[in-house]
Amino acid sequence: MPALTLLLDDASVHASQSVRQETAELANWALSDATTARSASLNRPPNVGRQGQDAELETDLSSHDLLFNSSSVHVPAVIDETSEPVSPADKPPSGKAPSVSTLTNLLQAPGEDQLDTQSAFDTDESVDDLEVVTVNNGIISQPHEQTPLLNGHSTNASKQGYSYGSLRDLESQQSRLIQGVHVKWHAKFSEGLQSLYRNVRSVKSWDRRKCLTSLVVQPASFVPPVILGLLLNILDALSYGMILFPLGEPIFAHLGPDGISMFYVSCIVSQLVYSLGGSIFRGGIGSEMIEVVPFFHKMAFTILARVGDDKPEAVLATTILSYSISSVLTGVVFYVMGRCNLGSLIGFFPRHILIGCIGGVGFFLVVTGIEVSARLDGNLEYDLATLKKLTDRDTAALWTVPLLLAIVLLTIKRWIKHPLTDATYFISIIAVFYIVIAAIPRLSVEQLRERGWVFEAQGSDVPFYHFYTLYDFKAVDWGALASTIPAMFALTFFGVLHVPINIPALALTTNEDDVSVDRELRAHGWSNALSGLCGSIQNYLVYTNTVLFIRSGGDSRVAGVLLAVATFGIMVVGPVIIGFIPVTVVASLIYFLGIDLLREALYDTWGRVHRIEYLTILVIVVTMGVWDFVAGILVGIVLACVSFVVQTSQVSAIRSMLPGNIASSTVRRHPVQHAFLQKVGTQVHVMKLAGFLFFSTISGVENRVRALIDEKTFHAHPIRFLVADLAKVDGIDFSAAEAFTRLNRILSKRNVQLIISGLDLHSDIGRSLSNVGLLDEEEDGVELFEDLNSALEFCENEMLKTLYSQRDALDEPDQHSRNLAIPKVEQHSFPIETMFSSPRRHQLEEVAISTLREHNEDQLQRVWQKYDQPLQLILQTFCGLSEKKEEFWRRTAQLFEHQTFAAGDILYSRGDRSQAFYLLESGILRADYKLPQGRLSELIVAGTTCGELPFFSSTRRTSTTTAEIDSAVWLMAQATWENVQKEQPDVAQEFLKISLKLTSERMDAITKFVIPLLQLLFVQI
Repeated sequence: MPALTLLLDDASVHASQSVRQETAELANWALSDATTARSASLNRPPNVGRQGQDAELETDLSSHDLLFNSSSVHVPAVIDETSEPVSPADKPPSGKAPSVSTLTNLLQAPGEDQLDTQSAFDTDESVDDLEVVTVNNGIISQPHEQTPLLNGHSTNASKQGYSYGSLRDLESQQSRLIQGVHVKWHAKFSEGLQSLYRNVRSVKSWDRRKCLTSLVVQPASFVPPVILGLLLNILDALSYGMILFPLGEPIFAHLGPDGISMFYVSCIVSQLVYSLGGSIFRGGIGSEMIEVVPFFHKMAFTILARVGDDKPEAVLATTILSYSISSVLTGVVFYVMGRCNLGSLIGFFPRHILIGCIGGVGFFLVVTGIEVSARLDGNLEYDLATLKKLTDRDTAALWTVPLLLAIVLLTIKRWIKHPLTDATYFISIIAVFYIVIAAIPRLSVEQLRERGWVFEAQGSDVPFYHFYTLYDFKAVDWGALASTIPAMFALTFFGVLHVPINIPALALTTNEDDVSVDRELRAHGWSNALSGLCGSIQNYLVYTNTVLFIRSGGDSRVAGVLLAVATFGIMVVGPVIIGFIPVTVVASLIYFLGIDLLREALYDTWGRVHRIEYLTILVIVVTMGVWDFVAGILVGIVLACVSFVVQTSQVSAIRSMLPGNIASSTVRRHPVQHAFLQKVGTQVHVMKLAGFLFFSTISGVENRVRALIDEKTFHAHPIRFLVADLAKVDGIDFSAAEAFTRLNRILSKRNVQLIISGLDLHSDIGRSLSNVGLLDEEEDGVELFEDLNSALEFCENEMLKTLYSQRDALDEPDQHSRNLAIPKVEQHSFPIETMFSSPRRHQLEEVAISTLREHNEDQLQRVWQKYDQPLQLILQTFCGLSEKKEEFWRRTAQLFEHQTFAAGDILYSRGDRSQAFYLLESGILRADYKLPQGRLSELIVAGTTCGELPFFSSTRRTSTTTAEIDSAVWLMAQATWENVQKEQPDVAQEFLKISLKLTSERMDAITKFVIPLLQLLFVQI
């Protein structure tokens, strides 16, 4: 396979070289009559791409780069040095007169008087002198809007470290930057310890006022935000921690206080980790994620079903151990992701799946609110017995009153957006509850507790650390524990998705610019792992609580530590308080959170997401609420893949499709050739593909190609070449690669040649196409070219062969019919057309005859062949551009002098003064334009002009022009032109008219080449 790839690569390069040789030969045919043009070179097989004709090349031609790439800037492998101009003494006379292509109406340079004030992009020197930034083993100019955000690093860079000015991905926080943060933090920590040691030793030098401010005044100023944060933790404990265990099951019914204590432990651990430097947010508040509660219930029910309710000690020991292990597992995953700088990968996960999971949590919370408030035995079952229980007079009030209170709060928050609305509302409920009890003598807390309105009182002998007594490793059922591993990973997966989304949002709200998602992931790793080792549960940096805490004045690490201390104090007295909390408050909190999450998932997304995405969200919510949380995530992932395929298939991989008379190469051709190609260009179709081609998108490409060769369409608009440009294709799968082989077979049946351009055979795309046999077919082979311009040049050359074959046929004295008798046609790719008439053959024949007769080309060539050079070349070049006769142009022959250039010689460079105007007699010149947007090149063949616009307008050269192969030119020097303007003004005026006409033609040709690129750019924008 490597040998085959190397062979194909050589074939692709040699194809471009052979096309270049054919272009030169066709240009020579345009300057000769039918008799002299009839030679063996015309008899070569047209398919030179892989037929071994390259051995006839006498010169090693460099491949022709294309040419205009608006999406990237050329990055050379080495630093090119600008050669010094050749002195007159060192260079033959032929090299003194540089000249440029007349693309200058499009790329016109300023005059001499303006050159010094040009912008940095107007000269090669200013562009090359830009500050460079080292990447890999080459250079790239100063970063601009088209510089990639993500750049790989070379092996040398990884071994030797980054050089000054090297590009870094600031968005993903590269490891080098993270290491710098570690070094800086370690230095500050060491400096702080040393400063503390010095201060302790010098007690007499302490400033009492500063001590009072630091130890009393400043901590006292944090009392309001600490009270607010403490209140938020208490409310979260009542809503999250209280239902940590499924209280509806008798075996877990008494664990409400233990769940609250575990919640507080998790809060304290996370608060200390974040406040002591783990997080960039100084006022960050850590707490349990409400989204993990359903997964805990899933694990508890799995263990209960596996162990059985007859072994309560084993069930409780296994359940609480599974909770803590899942926290450690979550911490390890968080830390590894942060250490490996994988925080940016979260952005690749579909957002609507996360929204669906949030909606599933909301559904679960609403159900949990019913279970907690209605005092159901076990879970909420969807049957008649449960419905009868809920509609009972005593039970209905228990769960409907909290539901109504939650709805009232949601309604209030539509108009009141104050951050303390939630806390004030729930505290007011507690106050009103006890005011009503005090106002009605017949009511008491004990009576309401028996009726289910107040939680059961906890014994004063039950300490806050009671949940630690549940840990009994001897009673753990390890098999049941292993059965909860899937739920553990699902819980971790959900946390991994949720946390990195909160961090950027929090940074935006708090105006924190130095946020590293990877650092925050490591902090979450430490907090969750330590929480699990302390026997508690998962936690994360809470967005809402943190914003409230910071805005109330708690943007300090001292305030965070004080909040942890206050939370510990509440935890110590917590179990006693539980017996005085109304169930209505906790249930309304749960209802409120559940309805709010459902609103976010189902209501806020209505009309804002695609219908398939909304269906995915709805299915996830229903699956999680009715069936299973883990299954809901799996179903969401599957549906996301399906929706991705469906939505991607609706976006066509074809970015533009243009005929050859609109999309043409940048080769400057003889007017006769140009007129012929304009008329037959519709037989070439350019199909520019982009994106990743896979089984879904390739079907649209195949349908479009089949439509082109449909019987009716093909008869009306026959095509001969289909150019598939893969320059903007990012990748291709096996199905798409197979589709190309199928397309090649389909096109071959219509004798349409498939051409692939913009393909690197060493890339993944090239290997994929090689693996399916597309590039090694002996029959009906595919032509390969490095760029679109070479492919178009090849197609034009093939059709020009038809033009001159027809000219030969018309010149035969015994010709009785107008056959397209291309020599050695038995080797051509279209043998059927030599036997039978076809719309395509008929069109080529008619256009060739009409073009030849319109320009009277063959008769004029016979006459012009009698003249000496340069008069012969002048008449051939200006044919169709001027109405002047031979007598007029005979006066101009003495104005030109002959000069030759070897392959690789530079005629002139960008920014040079215009010293000559050129007529190309033989060979090929290449004009290279260097622009801030990219590079553009064009070929100049025999029978055309070079450098007329800068010469006649007295402006600087806009390109660097070199000899592609050995070339001969006739040039008019600057001094000669000045004499013509003085002594022969009519000749000067005619030259100026011709220059304007040539410029118009150049603009038209370049515009046609740039149109496909602009269409692709606009589609991407």
